[in-house]
Amino acid sequence: MEPEIKYMKAALREARKAEKLEEVPIGCVIVQNDKIIARGYNRRNTDKNTLSHAELTAIKKASKKTGDWRLEDCVMYVTLEPARCVREHCTVPYEKGGNRNYESQAGCAGSVMNLLQVAAFNHQVEIERGVLEEECSDMLSEFFRRLREKKKQQKMKAKP
Repeated sequence: MEPEIKYMKAALREARKAEKLEEVPIGCVIVQNDKIIARGYNRRNTDKNTLSHAELTAIKKASKKTGDWRLEDCVMYVTLEPARCVREHCTVPYEKGGNRNYESQAGCAGSVMNLLQVAAFNHQVEIERGVLEEECSDMLSEFFRRLREKKKQQKMKAKP
């Protein structure tokens, strides 16, 4: 199995953890020297914390593991293009993503704008897209389909 597939499958397993919590299923792993050093999944609603994104959780764990915030020679595999990219995302020099973005209006790593490769920044992040894109996209589509159905049923029950 190709490393990209192996690690994206690991990121998808993280996304399924978020899905079990009824969170948007986004997962992330960070790899260094062909070994996963950190994992994260979306927990924003569970933690009631806007910073509980899969990527930020994984970055925090990887920084602790390596003892360095720079995370040089690391690759981040994430199942969804970061929507609200903060400076911490730019510490990982290479990012591989499952799909461009479920909501094309929200991506900040190439779909709407690209904060990871702004020429004015002193660090650039190499981005590769499309690794297990269909699986990542299907997971998100199915999650939001179920969410809409659940809200529809709740509205119907609330009607007198």
